[in-house]
Amino acid sequence: MPHGFINDMLDVKLLILYITDKLLYPVDTQTLYELCLQDDKLSYFDVMQAVPQMVETGHLEEKPEGYVITQKGRETAAITKDSLAFPVQQRAARAVERFNREVRRESFVRTEVLEQPNGEALAVMHLDDDLGNLITIEYACPSPRQAAFLTKVFPARADRLYQTITEILLAKDEAAEEN
Repeated sequence: MPHGFINDMLDVKLLILYITDKLLYPVDTQTLYELCLQDDKLSYFDVMQAVPQMVETGHLEEKPEGYVITQKGRETAAITKDSLAFPVQQRAARAVERFNREVRRESFVRTEVLEQPNGEALAVMHLDDDLGNLITIEYACPSPRQAAFLTKVFPARADRLYQTITEILLAKDEAAEEN
């Protein structure tokens, strides 16, 4: 018998409310299940059964980009949040924090490949923050394949690349200071 705190469909729904109340972005059912997977007794089918019921009762809303909590859901979550076992709350809150951070970070990175008439390509990579664009790099590549590779690896390295460029630009240049 699996150990855990989720005992029935009401517990599943309380967990979903708890999670969606903390989400900053809409989620699909698979992501919602992964965020809910904080208890050994929870199954994929529990979440798949609960979500449509919660849409029907007005606690969740299905939008083209995914599920979001409604005002009714927020009110219910506020009233019932203490009904969820504390260890499940802690694990779910950490999972949602990670998810929100990742999605937010992904929204700050944009890339595109612009093929040139001569067969070469331009990898265009943008790093933004809350206020706007931090840096845009246009990298000339001998082929669209290389440009695609650069745009694929850029999101994971964008922060480090920006920091390195900034450090190089702000470093004291002894030769320049002598002139």
